[in-house]
Amino acid sequence: MTAALDINITKVETSKLLDMTLENIPFGRYFTDHMLEADYENGEWKNVEIKPYQPLLLEPSVAALHYGQAIFEGIKAYKDKDGNVAIFRPQDNFKRFNISAERMQMPVVPEEIFMEGMRMLIDLDKNWVPSM
Repeated sequence: MTAALDINITKVETSKLLDMTLENIPFGRYFTDHMLEADYENGEWKNVEIKPYQPLLLEPSVAALHYGQAIFEGIKAYKDKDGNVAIFRPQDNFKRFNISAERMQMPVVPEEIFMEGMRMLIDLDKNWVPSM
């Protein structure tokens, strides 16, 4: 994996964390400041970007709307005793995600996009990761 992956980053002007605390935050109710998005066109992943969290623009014909074709991979990040953010078993998450993609007959995500994109996104939103 190289750090040469071209990922455009657009940062939020003000973090939502200024108005909340991470103590006892309910799952699925609040979301980090940023999200990673990529397009799959003509057999390749492109336009990889990290941008402010926002609603998705979807074509009405997207398979997830008609056939429930989607993948959820719950990646865990945590801060170690020194306050550094670590990702729990990222390689296992990558493998599981692509096993699911193959099973669903969806295009697999290249390791470089998955791993480097995840690393960059978590680095950008590291203040969202609670301390142990």
